[in-house]
Amino acid sequence: MLISAEIVGEVDEVLRRPGFDKYVTEEERLRFLVALVHEAELVAVTHRCAESRDPKDNKFLEVAWDGHAACIVSGDPDLLVLHPFRHIPVLTPRAFLADEWKRQ
Repeated sequence: MLISAEIVGEVDEVLRRPGFDKYVTEEERLRFLVALVHEAELVAVTHRCAESRDPKDNKFLEVAWDGHAACIVSGDPDLLVLHPFRHIPVLTPRAFLADEWKRQ
């Protein structure tokens, strides 16, 4: 799993939204974020792109490219339409779990 500082910042911001309060405590959210950063490979993004029709999604493409990702897993139609992105398969979670990316 690859992440960038920008992605960590977005996850942190989203987890702090009040809508999560009724599901998980702030402490649980912080533990999740720490575990994510610990388990994922932090990629220093050096190449910028503007290929997604949603500019907010470009950070995921950039980390995939600079991190030499085997695939991108997303349910976002703005990313899925790019399949493949610079020879990197863009798969739904269902396709990823079915190992379809290994057959491409």
